[in-house]
Amino acid sequence: MISNVPKSSDRKEDSYPELFIRNPSNPIITAKDLPYPAHTIFNPGATEFENNTLLIARVEDRKGFSHLTKAISKDGVSNWIFDKNPTIEAEPGIHPEERWGIEDPRITWMTDLGKWAIAYTSFSRTGPLVSLALTSDFVSIKKLGPIMAPDDKDAALFPRKFNGKYILIHRPYSDGHKAHIWTSTSADLLSWGENQILLNARSGGWWDANKIGLSAQPLETSDGWLLLYHGVKHTAAGAIYRLGLALLDLENPRKVLKRSNEWIFGPEEPYEKFGDVSDVVFPCGWILNDETGIISIYYGGADSCIGLATAHLSDLLQYMKNCPEPCEDD
Repeated sequence: MISNVPKSSDRKEDSYPELFIRNPSNPIITAKDLPYPAHTIFNPGATEFENNTLLIARVEDRKGFSHLTKAISKDGVSNWIFDKNPTIEAEPGIHPEERWGIEDPRITWMTDLGKWAIAYTSFSRTGPLVSLALTSDFVSIKKLGPIMAPDDKDAALFPRKFNGKYILIHRPYSDGHKAHIWTSTSADLLSWGENQILLNARSGGWWDANKIGLSAQPLETSDGWLLLYHGVKHTAAGAIYRLGLALLDLENPRKVLKRSNEWIFGPEEPYEKFGDVSDVVFPCGWILNDETGIISIYYGGADSCIGLATAHLSDLLQYMKNCPEPCEDD
């Protein structure tokens, strides 16, 4: 149970609703909490596991390479128990696509497989690409290898099949072009096709112009699949990573119903504004408590630490009802 969660009635009354509230203990995890030396810990995937909060976080060493490490907490805020060694390491001898490390995991419980799927970024000689692994206990982890070619990242699976096929959200990119959010389908998690754009990066002065990507794994609600995504605004002082929301059709998640025009969470606190990469909030996972209706997002702050923010699902869905339908000409 997440503590220190405000009630809806406690929110500020202004023109920009404060949907996500930061935990007062932020940052809840830093590299100093790890049981072994590391430079930074950030961008965690998140799920529930045996009535605990489980994170798989990106950890960067002093060589500049990243691996993934598991952390478990009863209350989702404190007393984190870490694996004594990296949980998932790059294995370039077996998986050459992992030569420069592995990053940014997103975790989905796959109902038909009875396992968790971990989609993560492998950093190869020729650029980042999407890799996939399966596990039933977060101890024994089977890597399936790369499922997308470079350059591609920011990937997660929907938890079940649609018309006999899995759907993957991901973000391919090539120099000189916008970075949109795409979907692809597969019958076996290995061979992918039917590629199409799900969400367009906007143009001009928008907060999410030119480059967007998936943040947390898609979340099923009564109104549709809730999507948390990041947008990147390039300024004279550098890039700013902020978050927005979209709502997808429940039975056809390749159809976007609503999209927020405004960003709903951005870097404001010192641990988000100053670090290895300044002005970044970057979640790779969120968890919904079905009893309380509270959503907890676990995010990287400035590529240097892990923060926690919470929202009420009812507030997010009400906010989405007032958002417009997506417009391809934005």
